[in-house]
Amino acid sequence: MSRRRYVARGVVGGYRIWDNKVRRWWGDLYELCPDDLLTELNGSADSGRIAILMKRYRGLKR
Repeated sequence: MSRRRYVARGVVGGYRIWDNKVRRWWGDLYELCPDDLLTELNGSADSGRIAILMKRYRGLKR
């Protein structure tokens, strides 16, 4: 199995998405772990679906 490009990492205040290919943070700080967003990024990477998921996770609070 290949190494995943995008992974969620816990940081102070929530989670951030780390891009292993370019070795930097991707996206915003999320309070809840964005599992669906990570699955889409590592899978088919449909830009419309990614935009919807980003909006959803930005709005979620603990």
